[in-house]
Amino acid sequence: MGMHKIEVARGIQWVEFPDVGLRILCGCPADAVKHLIKRGLILPKQFKGVVCETGPNAILLSDVSQQNGEFANLAEFPVLQMLYKQGLIVPGHPNNTGKKPLLIGSAEQVDSQMRYIYRGNYGLVSEAEMIETGVSPAQANDMMRIKLKFAFGHIRPTSDFLDTCVVGDDNVTITEGVSVRRLEPNVFEFSHGGETLTVDLNLRPGEIYECAYPLGYRRFEPEYFAVIHTGEGDGWDVNRPCMSSIITYQGRIYLIDAGPNIANSLNALGIGIDQVDGIFHTHAHDDHFAGLTTLMRAGRRIRYFTTPLVRASVTKKLAALMCVAEEEFAEFFDVRDLVADKWNDVEGMEVMPVFSPHPVETNIFVFRALWANGYRTYGHFADIVAMDILSGMVTEKPGAPGLDRAAFERVRASYQVKLDLKKVDVGGSMIHGNANDFKNDESACILLAHRASDLTAAEKEIGSSAAFGTVDVLVAGQSEPMRHHAFAYLATHLPGMPIHDIKLLLNHPMIEINPGALILKEGEIPDAVLLLVSGRVEKIRARDHVFGSQYAGSLIGIGPVLNSRPSHNTYRASSFVRAIRMPAGLYSEVIKRNGLMEHMRRTAMLRAFLDKSSLFNEGLPASALARIVESAVERQFAAGASIVGADRDALNIVRSGKIERMIGDKSLDILDEHDFFGEEGAIFKVPYFSRLEVREDAAVIQIPGDTLQHVPLLRWKLLDRYHHRIARVVYDGEHAGAFVWRHAFAVNVAEIDQRHAQIIGMANKILEADSNNAPRAIVTAHVDTLSEFAAEHFESEAELLHEHGYPLAHQHAKKHDEIALQLSVMRQRVHLGEPLGVASFRYFFEAWLVRHILHDDRKVGEFLNSRSVR
Repeated sequence: MGMHKIEVARGIQWVEFPDVGLRILCGCPADAVKHLIKRGLILPKQFKGVVCETGPNAILLSDVSQQNGEFANLAEFPVLQMLYKQGLIVPGHPNNTGKKPLLIGSAEQVDSQMRYIYRGNYGLVSEAEMIETGVSPAQANDMMRIKLKFAFGHIRPTSDFLDTCVVGDDNVTITEGVSVRRLEPNVFEFSHGGETLTVDLNLRPGEIYECAYPLGYRRFEPEYFAVIHTGEGDGWDVNRPCMSSIITYQGRIYLIDAGPNIANSLNALGIGIDQVDGIFHTHAHDDHFAGLTTLMRAGRRIRYFTTPLVRASVTKKLAALMCVAEEEFAEFFDVRDLVADKWNDVEGMEVMPVFSPHPVETNIFVFRALWANGYRTYGHFADIVAMDILSGMVTEKPGAPGLDRAAFERVRASYQVKLDLKKVDVGGSMIHGNANDFKNDESACILLAHRASDLTAAEKEIGSSAAFGTVDVLVAGQSEPMRHHAFAYLATHLPGMPIHDIKLLLNHPMIEINPGALILKEGEIPDAVLLLVSGRVEKIRARDHVFGSQYAGSLIGIGPVLNSRPSHNTYRASSFVRAIRMPAGLYSEVIKRNGLMEHMRRTAMLRAFLDKSSLFNEGLPASALARIVESAVERQFAAGASIVGADRDALNIVRSGKIERMIGDKSLDILDEHDFFGEEGAIFKVPYFSRLEVREDAAVIQIPGDTLQHVPLLRWKLLDRYHHRIARVVYDGEHAGAFVWRHAFAVNVAEIDQRHAQIIGMANKILEADSNNAPRAIVTAHVDTLSEFAAEHFESEAELLHEHGYPLAHQHAKKHDEIALQLSVMRQRVHLGEPLGVASFRYFFEAWLVRHILHDDRKVGEFLNSRSVR
């Protein structure tokens, strides 16, 4: 048979062409490798006497970076499996034939994955990048020596070990008669030997990527100072989450690392994402990093604790994965930098991050809380290195890759510190720890983790293991933190209500609801309002494809109770849930006697409207949603009006009517009920490039941008829509594929606008020449011209910004450096005779035009205009 397809898991398929030896993993969300192992598509084998694994040798990427709130392309571990476990890159391995594994997909996603994998391999790649984080030049030199030792002496571009294939709407040859084309977004057709098959990577409404392992459900009990064990495995363990923990301290919840499927782990414990106070981050490898994308979709910025060194490494990888600027990291997380090798106070809990040798920048963490006659302590030692491996890296040769004897002894001492509880990586291999290094450790309890196999008999004599959800209580709690949280939640829903009435409503038993139980059915009128105190509840209306989540702080049944009408949705517990049940009659009476009935009805109606919008249907925390609803106003616009000025300083959601978005005389789209506009000014603080004309009498809900500014879930959705929207207007409709300069893009500084228009003209010459198969010398000359002109433009713009004191000049220059580097690599490839690739160049230039000229440069224009520069 020429080819066949296997459905592996939701959003993951396997396509194989046995006669040409091509095996494609189609779709690579978190833990795709574990799904392949469970389906028997990755198996151990011996090949010419060498133990290795079978598996894919190509990956088809999703066209979209995320689906239904989860990231769709996380190729780091599948690539590692191909390169090392299959041996495709290992020197002398019988599987290493010189043929590189292949990434297949759109230009945007291929480019993003190549950059994300590069940062996943190496982290920071120069001493200059390290020094920027605040370490001394001597420290940077020492760290770089260690990094180069792990990297076998060289930092190599991803293209050294991965090939790429950019897919368009026409057939593209992959290998030996196998071709692929895109039928529609995320739907692909493979052809081989006269046969075809279709791969659909789209998730349906309400679907999420499957977790490879079942976790069951646990009852979460907050303690004063405790460690909840949420992962003991590694990136290859098909039965357990990757090594991670949760620390609770005085009712607050802190994660240590964020591995794949973190939402599944939190849900199993009955913890909502918005209950997480912060994350302590060890490093940027995917088994400790992939869950960051879940935390970014919280209703508020979760605090992010690590050293500036690790933060820089993580930021660069995440920015590559998301195709955003590095400064966006601080818009999604509340960054709280920690000082390395010092005790840092985090609201009473003390934490010390310690540098640990690894291919990427890595911390181990020690936590302590003052109690009784001293401190209670916990150490989390993820991705440490075995002492015999580290000892083999010792060299006294100045500047050589490795480390000196004194540095080795410092690392060994940091690993052997005596603690009450110590969780250590014993995964083995070149970059993980060894249990024997802790055989004589004097800590009271040692937990051995970060491995796929069971502990050996010898290892069981050294340390313990901890199943998912088990808890080590270091200091027992003596209060009722859930009651305290319940008071704060209800107060956000009932602004201005006297404390005694809030206490009256809360003076009811806290009930527990089992996972899977129906709480309220569509069509029922509830006899109580439920205040969720912990856990997650699904909100479902299947016929309208409504699928959402309610977390701690949410009220269930408030609209039906206040309006005496049936519920529009069904609510179902998806974890252990704790809730306070407030009788409907009492709740309504308290609302009435405080004069809040009309306010609460208006609020309930507005919440119901927002709930139907794609922006607000995922379940915001009660406090964030309350602020949004309280600040929202409704405006009326008559047909024929233009929406300008202050009306566009807010995010606008169309409640009724029709509004047309225009650029020049070109119609971009017609906005209808639940569509939105104004995010560029309200959220991203950039000038508008379009105008809005009211075509039918319209009612618009306006929400001040400041209210939404630090809601990561909304910011991510708005950023994604904004980039796609403006990408649609950078092409010339009359000349398909060509870029166009529009007056609406102007920064209103004549010199800069003139140069931007010239740059667009140069890009179009490159596209035209390459598309028409012009002689290589002509394409090369056009690329040279663009590269040289861009360098002059960047230098001229930098001088202008320096002259007028632009406060973000340094960050702006860094973005110029990134563009210049990409141009340099492209220029080098063309000079070596490699094809430019129309799709790749178009994506590169679209990113330059959309994300830099139309975003960063227009901010520059506003600043220079304010200094009378025109």
